Amino acid sequence: MSPTITFIGAGSTVFTKNIAGDILHRDALSNATVRLMDINPQRLEESAVVVSKMVQTLGVPATVETYGDQRKALDGADFVVCCFQVGGYDPCTITDFEVPKTFGLRQTIADTLGIGGIMRGLRTVPVLWSICEDMLQVCPNAIMLQYVNPMAINTWAIGAKYPQIRQVGLCHSVQGTAEELARDLDIPVEDIRYRAGGINHMAFYLNFEHRQPDGTYKDLYPALHKGYAEGRFPKPSSWNPRCPNKVRYEMMTRLGYFVTESSEHFAEYVPWFIKRDRPDLIEKFGIPLDEYPKRCVENIERWGAQVEKYRNADKITVKPSHEYASEIINSIVTGTSSVIYGNIPNNGYIPQLPDGAAVEVPVLVDDNGLQPTVVQNIPPQLIALMRSNVNVQDLTVQALLNENPEHIYHAAMMDPHTAAELDLDQIWQLVDELLAAHGDWLPEFARPQAQRKAG
Repeated sequence: MSPTITFIGAGSTVFTKNIAGDILHRDALSNATVRLMDINPQRLEESAVVVSKMVQTLGVPATVETYGDQRKALDGADFVVCCFQVGGYDPCTITDFEVPKTFGLRQTIADTLGIGGIMRGLRTVPVLWSICEDMLQVCPNAIMLQYVNPMAINTWAIGAKYPQIRQVGLCHSVQGTAEELARDLDIPVEDIRYRAGGINHMAFYLNFEHRQPDGTYKDLYPALHKGYAEGRFPKPSSWNPRCPNKVRYEMMTRLGYFVTESSEHFAEYVPWFIKRDRPDLIEKFGIPLDEYPKRCVENIERWGAQVEKYRNADKITVKPSHEYASEIINSIVTGTSSVIYGNIPNNGYIPQLPDGAAVEVPVLVDDNGLQPTVVQNIPPQLIALMRSNVNVQDLTVQALLNENPEHIYHAAMMDPHTAAELDLDQIWQLVDELLAAHGDWLPEFARPQAQRKAG
C-alpha cells in the first residue's frame, strides 16, 4: 500500500517537518503521497520546500503535493493530519492573554482549558467540523490524526457530531513525561514500564515501574517521592529551563500519582498555584506567567531566519521525534501492532467519566485500525480532579453543538482557575469582552451582534 497522507495546516512548518520526517524514515511509508494544504500560500510554499528537500535527502520515492483547497487535498486520502491554529498567535493568542490580564487573570499557555482554551475551542471546532464534512464526501474511511488544541474539546465535539469519523487526538505528554522522569531517575526510559489513563493533559501514571535484571518490575513512585522530598527532583530541564517541574511533583505528594502534562500547563488547570495576591507561590513553584507569548514571538522570529537556511540548503535532515503519527500509520499499513496513548470519545473506556467525553487511554493499533483499551479503577481523587476540567469541556462542546452562547459563560464560570480569581460579574464581563474582541474569528452564534439579534 502506498498511503496518501494529507496535512491540513501544513503551514505549521516545524510540526509538519517533524511528522513528515518521521513518516519518510519508515521503509513501508517511504513511497507515500504527502499532500500539504494550508490557507497561507507563503507558509505552504515553505513547508513544501522543507518536505521536498527531506525526500531528496533521504532518496525515497515519496511524492509531495501542495493544495490551497481543503476538499481537493482530502480527496482519496488514507490519513488526515490536522495541525493548525485558527487565528494564530496574532491576533487570537494575544487576545486570549491580554483581555483576561485586564481583569487580573493570568495564564501560562491558554490553549487547552481556562478562558483561553474555551475561546480557542470556539474558534477551532467549526473548522474541524468542516474537515469532517469534506472527509465524509471524499475520504470517508480515512483516519484523522488530530494534533490541534484544545485537544479534549475538539475530540469530544467531533465524536458528538460526526461519530462515523475515525479519529484519534494525539499529544506527546505521556511519552514525553516518561522521558523526563527517566532523566530525573537516571534510568533509561526503555527500562521503564507504565500505564496511564485520564483526559488529555490530565492523565496520570497509575503504574510507573523499573524493569529489574531478573525480569521483575520495581515500583518507582517511592524513588520519585524521596527525590522530591530531598530536593534532588526535579532536575533542571534543558528543553524548558524557565519552568521547573515543581507543580507536578507537588501534586504527586498531594494525590499520590504523577500527572502527564507539564507543570506550566497544569498550573492553569487547577485553582491552587496562580493567584494574583500570592506572588510567593509563583516564585516557589517557578510558574512562567506570560512566557508563552514571548516564546511565540521568539519562534516566529527564529523561523524567519531558519526558513532561508532551509531554502538554500542542499540537504535537510531531521531526527525522529516522539510523536505517534508515523507509528500509527505504519501499524495500519503494515499490520505491525503498536500501542500508543490516544484521545478517543469515551465509550466505556474510562467507566468513571461521562460517555462521549474525550479520554486518553492506551490504544492498540494494527491493520484493524484503532482499538482503545479500558482503564478501570482510577483513584477517586484523580477522577474528581478530571471532572473539574471535563465540566468546562462539556459546556464548551454543548455551546457549539446547540449554538447556545449562554453555555460559553457557564463554561467560564465552571473553570477552576477563573472561578478562583474572579467573581460572577467579572466572569460575565470578561466573556463579553473576549467575544467582542474575537469577533469574526468565532462562529456566528457566539458573536455579540448575533446575541443581540437573538435577544
